[in-house]
Amino acid sequence: SLLVNAAGQPRKDKLPLSLRRTKPNSIPNKKIEDPVAGKMNTPSLATRRQPFSDFQLIPPKVIFGVLKEGCTYAATVILKNVGMNFSRFRVKPPPPHSGLRVIYTPGPVAGLKAELEIEISAMITGGQHTGGLKEISHDIEILTETESILLPVRGNIL
Repeated sequence: SLLVNAAGQPRKDKLPLSLRRTKPNSIPNKKIEDPVAGKMNTPSLATRRQPFSDFQLIPPKVIFGVLKEGCTYAATVILKNVGMNFSRFRVKPPPPHSGLRVIYTPGPVAGLKAELEIEISAMITGGQHTGGLKEISHDIEILTETESILLPVRGNIL
């Protein structure tokens, strides 16, 4: 067990990030094995119980800062496959009133990376003019075969 050290006593220090099983901003899916997904069938991996497909977001959140009303801004996020198998993903489209749009190429990510372009149209809807800043806060949901990853997007419209 990773909860005890070599002497069998409980660990006092934190485990490295690579050994922790939970990831921030992710929700595990019920379905873990997909019959269409590629699999590694080597003896050294046969006893492993955790899924081999993991994705990592670089950067883990997008903060646009202060945006000028009427302009469109973009940021690129890398979705990196750090697992053993090729995996597929899709992005749940944000609602139209959020002003967000995600541009990506769907398909398998085999030991590589995929680029997601996050576009935001800085518009204040409803004809309300507050005279100050309007905060935009939305979590983009990225659905993979094993989990749902949340990408926080934040900004303020001037």
